[in-house]
Amino acid sequence: MNIKKFVKQATAVTFTTALLVGGGTSAFAKGNDSQSYKEDYGFSHITRFDALKIPQQQTSEQFKIPQFDASTIKNIPSAKGLDANGNVIDLDVWDTWPLQNADGTVADFKGYDVVFGLAGDPKKGWDTFIYLFYKKKGDNSIDAWKNAGRVFKDSDKYVPNDPILNQQGEEWSGSATLTSDGEVRLFYTNRHGWDPAHGFFGKQTLTTAQINVSEADSSTLKVDGVEDFKSIFDGGDGKIYQNVDQAFGGGDYSDNHTLRDPHYVEDNGRKYLVFEANTGTETGYQGDDSFFNKAYYGGSNKFFENEKDKLLLSPKKSLATLANGALGIIELNDDYTLKTVMKPLIASNTVTDEIERANIFELNGKWYLFTDTRGAKMVVDGIGPEDIYMLGYVADSINGPYKPLNGTGLVLHQDLDPKDITWSYAHFAVPQVKGNNVVITSYMTNRGFFEDHKSTFAPSFVVNIKGSKTSVVKDSILEQGQLTIK
Repeated sequence: MNIKKFVKQATAVTFTTALLVGGGTSAFAKGNDSQSYKEDYGFSHITRFDALKIPQQQTSEQFKIPQFDASTIKNIPSAKGLDANGNVIDLDVWDTWPLQNADGTVADFKGYDVVFGLAGDPKKGWDTFIYLFYKKKGDNSIDAWKNAGRVFKDSDKYVPNDPILNQQGEEWSGSATLTSDGEVRLFYTNRHGWDPAHGFFGKQTLTTAQINVSEADSSTLKVDGVEDFKSIFDGGDGKIYQNVDQAFGGGDYSDNHTLRDPHYVEDNGRKYLVFEANTGTETGYQGDDSFFNKAYYGGSNKFFENEKDKLLLSPKKSLATLANGALGIIELNDDYTLKTVMKPLIASNTVTDEIERANIFELNGKWYLFTDTRGAKMVVDGIGPEDIYMLGYVADSINGPYKPLNGTGLVLHQDLDPKDITWSYAHFAVPQVKGNNVVITSYMTNRGFFEDHKSTFAPSFVVNIKGSKTSVVKDSILEQGQLTIK
């Protein structure tokens, strides 16, 4: 047992008892020095000091996701599938990611742009599987996108003798790279079903496969099956990243466990996956002990004391207790098996339990790390449930330390009504071959809200990156789903 941590937890119980018997805030003030500590665990943190400045900052045009003309938004014409009765239906398409080169730029696959995306029946939230969309390079209209169908057959998961993969219920998002030998390598999230009575808690596992894609004719791509289909990482022993048993094994299902969205990147020939996660028992685990760690707060000692006391009395205290979102990193062997589990690149203890869509690339000698998050998951005064964010961080090396872009980490903000068809999420920064601009892709329209409007490619737009500053480029709205600019 970690005696130091045990003493801190015992003190926390004493303080909680003092509050319950009427000690109020004075009970906390009396013993702060004996209880507070500062431990960053050797990586960067999204601090409360920075997060609390976001509500004032987000009103600037520099960070606003452009307003789109709803009358111009189209469903993806090729996004067709079959319902349970074999009838052709329009599919929702939400999280998408392009086939990329190792440096993050968009790959050229035999003259095509290739995008993988989650799609499914709008009436069935659990119908979540990966489809392959493609178009000839140069034609950026949404009508140009064709659909090669589902990437995996239902039976593919049974081919390898992989006990995790064999129990897969859904396919969640990830990334894809065009390898040096011209193969399409997909990384995604294998998600088990939710059936606690039979020991299934929606387990998420980082998973990979080689996707065999051929050109059937001069304008058609098709999936010819998959190879080397296998699990990579499921959280391990829970010391560095929380595993599903830690989150739900005790029978309490109030936690928000994440181990998903693997993003492939290379640095000097070494292969990595950066992914959404939660911290483990040796990297700053969730719990009441978090409230007393100055490293999670930032700012002055006075700020720490005041903000800590507010959190301890907050109606959202229980959410803050569980908040330990992280962007993790693992190194892979050349055969895409797990080589090394590394410490997180950044974590968000006491701020939010969920930082999604890990995205990382090198630009002008700096490493840029992006993530999406929802205000509904955040425990920050001034941030509401309809707020949507992309946050970003910059470092001199892939392992950090990472500092917030624009002073706080804010890159993009939106606060539309979720029932607005131009509401968008899963914003993803695509680096370009030249220049300091990135194209932002996303999906638009929440699932199942409308009869005629499905979740679809949102119009892309451009963000400029200059050192530690970013800004939305004025009048830069592009076609729905567009990936590149000249």
